[in-house]
Amino acid sequence: MKKEYDFTNAEQGKFYRPLNELDIPIYLDDDIKSFFMDKIKSTKDFSLNTIINSLLKQDIEISKKLA
Repeated sequence: MKKEYDFTNAEQGKFYRPLNELDIPIYLDDDIKSFFMDKIKSTKDFSLNTIINSLLKQDIEISKKLA
């Protein structure tokens, strides 16, 4: 690190955000995305987020029962 840096007024952790507050993007394979997008087109009340989250919650419940 260079000696001319001045950190006298620096604030530690100013830009820190805990991981649980971050929205992490999840990228679906093209075939999976197109399957769900086709399903969404036939239903007006759902979003891709809603459907994927619902399926993941069901998978979690199934894995809890199997464990």
